[in-house]
Amino acid sequence: MEPISERLDVTVSGRVQGVAFRWHTQRVAGELDLVGWVRNQPDGSVRLVAEGPRRQLEALLAWMRRGPDHARVEDCRHQWQQATGQFDAFRIVG
Repeated sequence: MEPISERLDVTVSGRVQGVAFRWHTQRVAGELDLVGWVRNQPDGSVRLVAEGPRRQLEALLAWMRRGPDHARVEDCRHQWQQATGQFDAFRIVG
């Protein structure tokens, strides 16, 4: 894995809960060798914080804008931050 260089914080809304969005996100993040977490939010959105090389994070962001087959992503807000190195795997939380 390339050295961790950035952190991506994403919130997607629409029909994103109850469609295995978190499970698919964890699978894609694992395939991209990223670390962090994904969780459902009380407002019906899904939030993700992931760290890794920018190229892999951009691939994850592109996937999150579409989501899995049964999802309907209406909004995808994201911000780039400096990585903290605090994660050792990618997990579903909450």
